[in-house]
Amino acid sequence: MAYTVYAAIDVGSNDVSMKIYQISASSGIKQIDYVSQYLALGRDTYRCGKIGYDLVEELCLVLLRFKNKMKEYKVKEYWAYASSAIREAANREVILDQIKLRTGIDVKVVSNSERHYLMYKGIASHTADFNNVIQKNTAILDMGAGSVQISIFDKQALAVTQNLRIGALRIKGLLEREEDRIIGFQDMLMEYIGNELDTFENFHMKDKSIKNIIAVGDEIQAMIKVVPELGITDSIDSEQMEFIYQRISTMQPQQMSMQYGIPLELASILLPAVVVYKIFLDGAKAEWIWTPKIDFCDSMAADYADTKKKVPLSHDFQEDILSMARNIAKRYHCNRTHINDVLVIAMEIFDRMRKIHGLDKRERLLLQIAVILHDCGKYINMNAGGSDAYNIIMATEIIGLSHKERELVANIVKYNTVWLPSYAMLNQSMSRDDYIVISKLTAILRVANALDRSHKQKIKNIKASLKDKTLLIMTDAIADISLERALFTAKADFFEEVYGIRPVIKQRRTF
Repeated sequence: MAYTVYAAIDVGSNDVSMKIYQISASSGIKQIDYVSQYLALGRDTYRCGKIGYDLVEELCLVLLRFKNKMKEYKVKEYWAYASSAIREAANREVILDQIKLRTGIDVKVVSNSERHYLMYKGIASHTADFNNVIQKNTAILDMGAGSVQISIFDKQALAVTQNLRIGALRIKGLLEREEDRIIGFQDMLMEYIGNELDTFENFHMKDKSIKNIIAVGDEIQAMIKVVPELGITDSIDSEQMEFIYQRISTMQPQQMSMQYGIPLELASILLPAVVVYKIFLDGAKAEWIWTPKIDFCDSMAADYADTKKKVPLSHDFQEDILSMARNIAKRYHCNRTHINDVLVIAMEIFDRMRKIHGLDKRERLLLQIAVILHDCGKYINMNAGGSDAYNIIMATEIIGLSHKERELVANIVKYNTVWLPSYAMLNQSMSRDDYIVISKLTAILRVANALDRSHKQKIKNIKASLKDKTLLIMTDAIADISLERALFTAKADFFEEVYGIRPVIKQRRTF
């Protein structure tokens, strides 16, 4: 039986972990080893803004041990990801350079949206009935050391996702000076976290009734260990959560660590963690929280297996990204009918130009998102839609996209209506390769958008084909398209500048 030996390394805010897997189409994803070292990188970052040299030294030693372990298992491929602790550190580049020089391990810093998207993939891969679970309003709470990601699903679609900077380690770092001297510390903790969650609920949940809550993270599994007498396996109801809260709030971290075998670093952040879960469970009025036993390494393995087409996952994750973009467009009152029409045209042109533009399905997805969001800036200013849309997109998390990809989308939308400077004039604010991608996708968006400039969906049954140096756009027209033709020329000029091919409209019939 052919299988791949793969290692996932998570350089987290509170620990550094590695899992080794055997992955095959017949047997799926099978964990064969696990090693972990608690290392509070986030403590330095969230308190001081950078990670001290001693911790960097210790991190490199841990990763060297991991590297030796990978040699033992003859690991063929590994992914090593770091999240908020290193991402937010002022000396991030120095840390990554030291890791590479001293261990040979390439660590990639993932954005917040990438990390939580992978966790979501991990949940789906470990849940046989995942698509049925998210049919009804379902909330996923992904607790990290630095933040909590809350994602709401409705009818299998990702309706909203929001990152709240109330991760257990971050909260402990913010309030630890007060912990020993304020009698009402727990009340202050409840008030601080409660305010953040209340704001989220007011904006995004309103009258929605959450039927299911799925919680992931080291903290939720440690909380279960604190109450062995409850016999919790994979779910916690509201009464059990209250019991857990009372137990944790009346014990010192050292006591929990010794009595229940929880690492002290983890035990010390359980109080803010349980407060988050308790407040959200009470506010959502759900009956219970489901607690699948997965971590970020498992999620990395799921993404690897899916990306490499070794173990296909049944859920359509790309549709979730598009669903998120549609919800952003809805928030800014974009014209859904116009968007759908431009989307059909843009995808037809992209697909017919595949051999010319040389872009792949990931860039196709970025174009789809750009089309969906291309008018969102008009909500702020009708006369500066492109620039305002750029700011909206850069300020809005789109789960599943890296920061770089989000910036690509924002620029495509911006230059749909704003003059695109030459690469030399941009003072190298982006790479040359990124500039080329933006130019190619902007050219397609401009042409597609021009063909529904009236927002009346006059053009139907579009079919594009390449002939010599011409992109022939054949269409049925159900009304006079004089406006579209008049405004098409300028868009066609830019398209020709980028591709060396002239787009031409040809009607099958005219009314």
